[in-house]
Amino acid sequence: MAETTKTTEATKSPVKPTGAKSAPEAATEKAATKKEKSSRRKKQGLLCDELSFAAAESYKLLRTNLLFTLPDEGCRIIGITSSIRGEGKSTTSINLAYSLAQTGKRVLLIDGDMRLPTIAQKLDFSPTPGLSNLLANLNTERSCLRKSGYYDNWYVLPAGDIPPNPSELLGSERMHALLDRYRDVFDYVILDLPPVNIVVDALVITKWTDGIMVVVRENYSNRRALDACMYQVEKLGAKMLGFIMTDANVSTTSYKHYGKYDMSWSYGRYDYGYDKNGRKSTKKKDQAFLDAAGDDSLPFGDDKSENE
Repeated sequence: MAETTKTTEATKSPVKPTGAKSAPEAATEKAATKKEKSSRRKKQGLLCDELSFAAAESYKLLRTNLLFTLPDEGCRIIGITSSIRGEGKSTTSINLAYSLAQTGKRVLLIDGDMRLPTIAQKLDFSPTPGLSNLLANLNTERSCLRKSGYYDNWYVLPAGDIPPNPSELLGSERMHALLDRYRDVFDYVILDLPPVNIVVDALVITKWTDGIMVVVRENYSNRRALDACMYQVEKLGAKMLGFIMTDANVSTTSYKHYGKYDMSWSYGRYDYGYDKNGRKSTKKKDQAFLDAAGDDSLPFGDDKSENE
């Protein structure tokens, strides 16, 4: 009888601690939290069809100005950048692409900020594979391009895994050839580029664009930083299309009930090694790259492709 009792006790399942969650439950909760966080900007009325009336009208005006500024022949490649971080360039890039796609034009939005990409997160896409993987010949174009989910004529190319050499990739002949090929496929290519004063990534690609637009944020942008940005753009001979102001108060009577047109946010933990005034911070840039890359980045420099 004693042996039977001992065997029965040994085969009992371990008691699950109170409040503990199984692995599937924890994974599901983590995914839901991530999706909720990535959709927060959209819920606040900052993206695409969730825009306020005043914001939507502002983007339509921007679209109209572009149609009159650029020739209506062939594809137009437009770079969107800023002088410092946090001015609203990525949200502006998304909404401009959305506004252009509304007219029936074939639009491609490229996240060229391979140091701190945000386009995929804002649109609830997987960030990889993307542009960096394509330029490094690690993935095919078919696996990198995404449909926007809003219009069939609007495509998105996320930034991909964070590489150690984003400037070299953006300035490579492979990037040039890629843009030339997209000129034959799309009516507009919108490039979301890093801030000019922080890294040189935006500058190395200006020679292949039809124009650059600089985003400035009301009561935030630094005049000295903006002057430095314009000096760099003009020095390279890039065509300046104009400025886009974000986070502006809508003061006209007809719009006063729609509240504040707010498109501001922070880049988060990775600050490109500079503060918001353009001064060099004490953080190590290389460590920032490693922190941003995470453990899931592909080993750049490896000759293996996805087909091998």
